[in-house]
Amino acid sequence: MITRNIYYFLFFLIIQLTSFAQVEEVSPPDFIKTITFKSNTTQGQLPILKLGEPLILEFDALNANEEDFYYVIEHFDFDWTPSILAKAEYLRGLDNQRILEYYNSFNTYQVYSHYKLQIPNIQTRGLLKSGNYMISIYDEYDELMFSRKFMVYEDLVNVGVRVKRSRDVKVIDEKQSVDLTISTNSINFNNPLETIKTVIIQNNNLNTSISDLKPQYTLGNELIYRYDTESAFWGGNEFLWFENKDVRISNVGVQFIDLKDIYQSYLYPNAPRAGRPYTYNPDLNGNFQVTALDRTDVDIEADYTMVHFSLVQDELIGKDIHVYGNFNAFAIEPLTKMEYSSEKGKYEVSFRLKQGFYNYKYVVVDSETGELDEGAISGDYWQTENNYKVLVYYRDLGARYDRLIGYGEATSVDISN
Repeated sequence: MITRNIYYFLFFLIIQLTSFAQVEEVSPPDFIKTITFKSNTTQGQLPILKLGEPLILEFDALNANEEDFYYVIEHFDFDWTPSILAKAEYLRGLDNQRILEYYNSFNTYQVYSHYKLQIPNIQTRGLLKSGNYMISIYDEYDELMFSRKFMVYEDLVNVGVRVKRSRDVKVIDEKQSVDLTISTNSINFNNPLETIKTVIIQNNNLNTSISDLKPQYTLGNELIYRYDTESAFWGGNEFLWFENKDVRISNVGVQFIDLKDIYQSYLYPNAPRAGRPYTYNPDLNGNFQVTALDRTDVDIEADYTMVHFSLVQDELIGKDIHVYGNFNAFAIEPLTKMEYSSEKGKYEVSFRLKQGFYNYKYVVVDSETGELDEGAISGDYWQTENNYKVLVYYRDLGARYDRLIGYGEATSVDISN
């Protein structure tokens, strides 16, 4: 029989361990779509904001109930564990407030409400600290609808980023390596092996980021990172894409359309590209852009279509195939899981997407371990044009949180040996 003291000890131990767990984004229910961030300084759907720059979050609710939604903002350390800062230390004003700005769709088959949150606003007047943040959206019943990560940085260091072919000859044709140089005249780095943290992000995908590399060399006021394997990413392949800005006719990537309760966009069947010669094809590195023909305000006038994906591929036993892209923050979820049709000899799935230009690809997930293989169907090529973002964090001796002090970016267009 467990005594009361032991019970309380175990209870508080569990609470303590849980509070230091890494936080993960929560995917929205099926009726919430097109979650987008807008920024003046960064491109794509991964919000990396300069301290003082406004945060703009938008999304659609397809249930047409004009529901009330509330937002909560939390601060995290470099490794996405909760920071010890009180809310008043990193937030000026109040959160857990209702999103006041929303508009109903106009002249669309799919009825929806478009919500827009901008910070600063009347209730939340701004963010005070740099670092990692999570914004969570709740409904009026205090149920979590979804959450998204974003980062706020101070421009205190210069971050040089260069992309090179892998130095490992075994994967030289399949991987890309990222070299870093961090320099500053405004900060004296104390014990940089312990106080400096870095995160390298490929194509705005936090799920595959490489973090916590230590500087290998110090040259004056420069920290230099030139790893052989630790900073290497699989090259992947250019994303597939389609555009359905006009729902009445077929467009690029769309084989034919149909009208039922809403428009149906049937994409051309795709085939595996692994093992085939690399072909350059300009893309948005997995991102998307809402756009609609002959519409003044695409936020409320762009319609939703049911997009039908198909992949001509033999059935993979013990593996699942998903449609993958930033349209859902690269999440692996039931919505994107494809089903195999033995009669047609291909995998198929369909789900709603707002009119626009979308990047996507097919990935394989082990049905038991959940291990993701991005290149199993698309292939991996060193020539692939990829975008790389680098975040630099700093916690001085005795500091209480991780500051995000620098941000750098590069593409592999100018990749070198």
